[in-house]
Amino acid sequence: MDYVFDLIKSYGEWFYVITFIWTFFEGETFVIFAGLAAAHDILRLDLLILAAWSGSYCCDQTMFYLGRRFGPRILDRFPKMRPGVESALGWTRKNSTVFILSFRFIYGVRNFASFAIGMSGVTWPRFAVLNFVAAGVWAISFAGAGYILGEVLGAVIGEHIHTAMVGMLVLFIVIVGGKFLLKRRAKAA
Repeated sequence: MDYVFDLIKSYGEWFYVITFIWTFFEGETFVIFAGLAAAHDILRLDLLILAAWSGSYCCDQTMFYLGRRFGPRILDRFPKMRPGVESALGWTRKNSTVFILSFRFIYGVRNFASFAIGMSGVTWPRFAVLNFVAAGVWAISFAGAGYILGEVLGAVIGEHIHTAMVGMLVLFIVIVGGKFLLKRRAKAA
């Protein structure tokens, strides 16, 4: 069991790169698990938060740019995106500041939000500042939740924490792999 944790410790700098890449696309569960590892000195919490913050921020800046520059063309090419984008545009029109600060925490909206905000009248500097704050809150919240979970689990199950963490890692991999396979099957059908 300790082999997995020794491996992560040995190549920890790559784990932060993976965190950046993973959070560029998705990442709540991943960041929570990594926070749990940070609670047991397998990772550094500050670097984990920085990597997650950066990945999330960069993704949303990229999606904002794509929405601003190519929004209508992308929607014409991928019409299945339209309902999600229109929903996010509606939220943006109601209160863009609150929406920018909170969309990461609204299930099913995050994938379209930055793209839609880019299509709206929100200026790039305003989005960049609010997105920076929101990405930080998101990274601290999820890494912190994982860290607290790791502390609680360590107190409750004591010496079996590493076994539990490996079990959670395996479960995480199975869930991510299962989701990937289901999406692939749905596309093929």
